[in-house]
Order: sequence, then structure tokens, then C-alpha cells
Amino acid sequence: MRRLTVPMPFHTPFYALLPAGVALGHFAEEGLDVTVVPASRYPRGTMQALLAGELEICLGGLMRSFELADREGIHVVHFAEVCSRNAFFLLSRRPESGFRFAHLIGKTVLGFLEAPTPWQCLLTVLRRHAVDPARVRIERHRPMADAAAAFRDGEGDFLETTQPIVETLLREGAAHIAASMGEATGALPFTSYMAAPALLAREPETVLHFTRAVYRTQRWLAGRAAGEIATVVAPEYSEVSPPVLEAAIARYQRQDTWAHDPLLRRSGYDVLQHILLSGGFIRGYHRYADLVDTAFATQAMEPCRRS
Repeated sequence: MRRLTVPMPFHTPFYALLPAGVALGHFAEEGLDVTVVPASRYPRGTMQALLAGELEICLGGLMRSFELADREGIHVVHFAEVCSRNAFFLLSRRPESGFRFAHLIGKTVLGFLEAPTPWQCLLTVLRRHAVDPARVRIERHRPMADAAAAFRDGEGDFLETTQPIVETLLREGAAHIAASMGEATGALPFTSYMAAPALLAREPETVLHFTRAVYRTQRWLAGRAAGEIATVVAPEYSEVSPPVLEAAIARYQRQDTWAHDPLLRRSGYDVLQHILLSGGFIRGYHRYADLVDTAFATQAMEPCRRS
């Protein structure tokens, strides 16, 4: 068995595909012994750990590779799409009947500190709705749990956060969903697997086996009810109550959050690059072929295409 350690960026059911693949034995059937660990184990960041050889495969946002290519000209390749929607929701303190993004003008949104993609997506959505982001106070100085606690205590007008915080606040009556940022942003490769350059050069077969396991798990997820998925991944999310976990998974299913196959397509790549460029996160265009390798996904999907 080839051992691989794969970090989970944040402990959220948004990344259920990874623990599901482990629990269902899909990685093991491909000869891979995959251990899921928190990304916080790598204090310099998972991208640096990938480049330093501490990690070989990492789950994360394509924006990490955009930023690295923009800043240093280094290319870290993504080979399998996992999440095809923004994982975040915009919560209001009171029910927002007929919510429009113009309602955010002059208001304070407690945003997500840990990664820039949700913030960049929010900026793009505001501009799409003819709202100047400068007219909205977006605060991004608190970690996710602290931002939720502050919102619960009466700070801010809106909260942008992910699961399971969303379902928890809804059940407490402390928040209401104003908008799904996954629906508002549209389809794009929000999260994908990337590989260390050394692994791609040395063991392409390992990456292929990994991608096959990912695709098998994607097909399993597509045909299962939220309760069944929640039961499989519950050991990874033991701190989340079963009703909250099932509700979180069901909400993600309804907006078609998870990719149906591992192929990271050019159309989604272009959408994400435009978001990062328009928000000033990156300064120049980067070639799809430099940051995405579709060969593994294409090969992993081939047996199903023939059947």
C-alpha cells in the first residue's frame, strides 16, 4: 500500500468527498493508504509543505496556484476537481424576504478570514448586481468560529460562513439564509486536488490511482441520500450532531456543490481567473495548461465512458 497524507483545509462537510473515499475503501482498492489530517498541522501552509516535499497531494483552492504563479512564477498543478460551487452562505440576522445584494450597501458583513476565495467571489457578485464593494463594510479579521460567535452576540449585519456553522445558527434561530453564495457565484472549480511537482514526475501512476478513487467516490455521492452520506462520514465529523451533518450535506446536494467527475474544465478555470483578476488578487493571466493537468481525470474516467 502506498501511503499518502492528505490535509483537509478546514473541518467542514464541504470536503466530505475525502473522508467518504477513505471510509468506503475506494482509495484502499487503488492500493493507497490515505490518512486525512487537519491543514493546521502545517504551520507554514500546505502549499509550502507541498513544495518542500512534506506533502505529495493536497486538497485546496486553485487560487493558491494562481497566487504562487503570479508571485513567483512557480506552477503547482491541479489534477482533479472536487467542489464545483462556492461553499459559503450569506446569513442575515432577520428573515430577508426578497433579498437583493443592494441590501448590503451601508451594512457590515463579517467575512471569512482563513482563505481569500469566498471574499473574492463576494466582490464579484456585488459588482454583478451593480453594487460597488466599497459601499459594503466587509470585515475579515476574525477566524471563522470567532466571526460566528460575534454575529451571534449581535455584531455585524450579515455573516458569510460555511457548514456546519450555517445549520447550527439556523437551528438556534440566530440567523437566516439571505443567499447561497454557491448559487450567486455560479459554477467554478472552488476546490481541487493538487500534486507536488516531484510526485507528478516520479509517480504518475500514484496520481492516476488517486484520481480513480476520487472519481469512484464522486459517482457514489451522486447516487446517495444525504442521510447515507452523513452516516459514512460521521466519524470524521464527530463534533457535529447527526441532524446538523445531514442537513448540511442535503443543502450542498441541492445546489449541486460536488463535482460529478474529476475533470477540471477550462470554462470554470476562466471564471475563477476572472474573479481573481477583477478583485486584484492576481495581476496577470495564467495559462490553463500551466496550472491544470487533465490527463489523469480523462484516463480515470475512460472505463466508464466505454461502458
